[in-house]
Amino acid sequence: MMESGVPLCNTCGESVGVDEKGEVFVACQECNFAICKACVEYEIKEGRKVCLRCGTPFEVNSMADAEKNELGSRSTMAAHLNDPQDMGVHARHISSVSTLDSEYNDESGNPIWKNRVESWKDKKNKKKKAPTKAEKQAQVPPEQQMEEKQLADAAEPLSTIIPIHKSKLAPYRTVIIMRLIILALFFHYRVTHPVDSAYPLWLTSIICEIWFAYSWVLDQFPKWSPINRITHVDRLSARHEREGEPSELAAVDFFVSTVDPLKEPPLITANTVLSILAVDYPVDKVSCYLSDDGAAMLTFESLVETADFARKWVPFCKKFSIEPRTPEFYFSQKIDYLKDKIQPSFVKERRAMKRDYEEFKVRVNALVAKAQKAPEEGWTMQDGTPWPGNNSRDHPGMIQVFLGSSGAHDVEGNELPRLVYVSREKRPGFQHHKKAGAENALVRVSAILTNAPYILNLDCDHYVNNSNAVREAMCFLMDPQVGRDVCYVQFPQRFDGIDRSDRYANRNTVFFDVNMKGLDGIQGPVYVGTGCVFNRQALYGYGPPTMPNLPKPSSSCSWCGSCSCCCPSKKATKDLSEVYRDSKREDLNAAIFNLGEIDNYDEHERSMLISQMSFEKTFGMSTVFIESTLMENGGVPDSANPSMLIKEAIHVISCGYEEKTAWGKEIGWIYGSVTEDILTGFKMHCRGWRSIYCMPLRPAFKGSAPINLSDRLHQVLRWALGSVEIFLSRHCPLWYGYGGGRLKWLQRLAYINTIVYPFTSLPLVAYCSIPAICLLTGKFIIPTLSNLASMLFLGLFLSIIVTSVLELRWSGVSIEEWWRNEQFWVIGGVSAHLFAVFQGFLKMLAGVDTNFTVTTKAADDAEFGELYIIKWTTLLIPPTTLLIVNMVGVVAGFSDALNKGYEAWGPLFGKVFFAFWVILHLYPFLKGLMGRQNRTPTIVVLWSVLLASVFSLVWVKIDPFVSNANADLTQSCSSIDC
Repeated sequence: MMESGVPLCNTCGESVGVDEKGEVFVACQECNFAICKACVEYEIKEGRKVCLRCGTPFEVNSMADAEKNELGSRSTMAAHLNDPQDMGVHARHISSVSTLDSEYNDESGNPIWKNRVESWKDKKNKKKKAPTKAEKQAQVPPEQQMEEKQLADAAEPLSTIIPIHKSKLAPYRTVIIMRLIILALFFHYRVTHPVDSAYPLWLTSIICEIWFAYSWVLDQFPKWSPINRITHVDRLSARHEREGEPSELAAVDFFVSTVDPLKEPPLITANTVLSILAVDYPVDKVSCYLSDDGAAMLTFESLVETADFARKWVPFCKKFSIEPRTPEFYFSQKIDYLKDKIQPSFVKERRAMKRDYEEFKVRVNALVAKAQKAPEEGWTMQDGTPWPGNNSRDHPGMIQVFLGSSGAHDVEGNELPRLVYVSREKRPGFQHHKKAGAENALVRVSAILTNAPYILNLDCDHYVNNSNAVREAMCFLMDPQVGRDVCYVQFPQRFDGIDRSDRYANRNTVFFDVNMKGLDGIQGPVYVGTGCVFNRQALYGYGPPTMPNLPKPSSSCSWCGSCSCCCPSKKATKDLSEVYRDSKREDLNAAIFNLGEIDNYDEHERSMLISQMSFEKTFGMSTVFIESTLMENGGVPDSANPSMLIKEAIHVISCGYEEKTAWGKEIGWIYGSVTEDILTGFKMHCRGWRSIYCMPLRPAFKGSAPINLSDRLHQVLRWALGSVEIFLSRHCPLWYGYGGGRLKWLQRLAYINTIVYPFTSLPLVAYCSIPAICLLTGKFIIPTLSNLASMLFLGLFLSIIVTSVLELRWSGVSIEEWWRNEQFWVIGGVSAHLFAVFQGFLKMLAGVDTNFTVTTKAADDAEFGELYIIKWTTLLIPPTTLLIVNMVGVVAGFSDALNKGYEAWGPLFGKVFFAFWVILHLYPFLKGLMGRQNRTPTIVVLWSVLLASVFSLVWVKIDPFVSNANADLTQSCSSIDC
């Protein structure tokens, strides 16, 4: 928190103090990183004379002050630290995130400062007497050396930024600038050299090319400063897990969401839950919440079986350090499972565990088979009472706690992480907001029951592949120098069960290994919906602690009633001692409150204060939940009655709880789009938070992807439709969030790209049709090229190729993965994105809603069998039509060239090259249509051939590029009797 309007030091946690002029001390004028004078002096004396955040060298004044105050500060600080009565604020303070509170942390003060003073003394005495290395080792006992080494490791940063080497990045940036220049020259030539004989085609191509260039700029420049990061999990343990002391790692609540167990197999969900319960993290710090938005008894019963099997699986994983800790994928691995396993009992216990898992699968599959046909009277539980969720659209809220401190222990008698089943209430006439609403319900339930300061959400088909994944995230979130401004840590998505060639670019490697690294160098990666660890305070709408808050509303302004709008005060922006909410700027900082003042009141005063703050209008009518939001470090409020927690949790998941609140508008997962992930991350970045991209060597999470062509296109359609909805909403990055200036402009470009890319489908369809039109009509969009124009076109193609090659060089993406991404960009652009644009406008303007079914996750018994299944969908028609039209155009072009002779082969080359460009990009789509048995649905062929034939016949009949004179000549010639 802040005292007297002065920010806190990001290193030691105390007030940064003021300078000689009485103003707040600022060491770095570039980023205003909050650090006190004492920490600056220490950093300078250690040889680190640059800002810890941005790397900018400290100003000369700050460095001079540090040198000037060095002698006095040494003796004075040492005296203060050794005298408990005269300790300063730095000596009194003990950071809540530091574990340097061992036996050295007694009444004599903070050991961090003692270590610093001792190091200063050592440096001073070193000039007078420099003992030999052997003498130093003899003077310090080995035990003390080991302990000092642990303390030194704990003081080190928990993560390190590794910028891309200049030898890779400098050529990349140079080529980007050169490509911009070539593009400008290219468009100058194209615009100043129209093709009069095919003016409509030329104009269409110019418009398309300008849009493609605009899209390239939006996609390219956010990748200007890519970075890599590495974590130091050993330092995290040294700092927060001292031997013989309770773990000080932060608690984490896991969220898993599912809807229909018949389309999202319960066995996959069970494996996800088991991998969460077995993570390498203190059991009392882990809680798993499963949201069943379909209120299915099958999901509940399978979770009962999962909780029972977890009593055996969790201790087995931790005893033998199993990876991955999901049984289905662990037992299916074709590796030497005896590698690095030295326990003689491992083989025996592994066989027994595999047998237990097979029995578990039989029980779960039996439940699935039983659930295929629901009885007319509905499902009944074992005690004979009807299942409350028989009507999935009209049922009460349900919560069941399976494991945890008060639940069952494992077979070895150890405590298990908490496992909670949640199904929110649903009633007719209420808007439930699909997945976003379910996630917000889990936020409230978890706040009542456990209130961990961090939340990790996973889809039901994404399991924990790296048991240290949570620790990897904590290296950022619990780092006092990094984590205070971090709203979430995003992990890349990795997938199992994809065909070897990744025909439909399911891995999406270019996005996760190129674009996301680029965003990490700006303000952080976008939220992708799963595999993300959130700071709970960021979900509540609070701004980052180090960001200057918005001015307090004041009625003294006669123009707007708020000094924050037209007469901002610098002093007011730093006054955080009062609680307020600025209604004029709620889109940037909704519900930012002072979290520290609440602790100073008793229960009655606290209730009155909460009422006065009108917290109910923001968070809803639950005093227990509101009080939990004021606890920055998590934990269940002391005033909560344990016997009433479940009742209160049921209350916060009622269908009417969110009415007239800020849920889905300013706090929690944001409503208004089927891609709630983009909106949620965008709102956080607008408030000034930054996000972190974490890519451990072993993928943190893995999931399954729809490898079937039709399912893949429907998945892409859903994403594109969400982007169109955001584009047509008030949260559009083109005009939202400019007020506070907290969203960096390159980050805004990236968000603009995420919502405008579906509109590229319109020029893309037109551009892919142009080659066929040119071949059928004999026209072309480019005039006869001069030598200079040929060099310009050649330079453009070379710049495109070199940009891609250099991008692959610094990112490590293979050329095959890049090519698959390029191919599916065209396939999705001429199919799913095109339909998303029209459906988005229909939904937002005409109110016509589109419902999407959940994509099937499981494949048949044959390896990649689902890859070859063809399911009818209207999305297949446009790309099939383009394929047929271009192939017909190639045949017509060659036939025409054969009839006209040698002089026609030159112009034909450019047209055929253009057509083959389209066909090669659509080739994976063609393979998907043919399938393994080379059979294509009749309806697809029928519609595609019909459209292509009608288009060709109409075009030949109209022939708009034939002049009237040629038409008259042709008519007169046809009347001559030869």
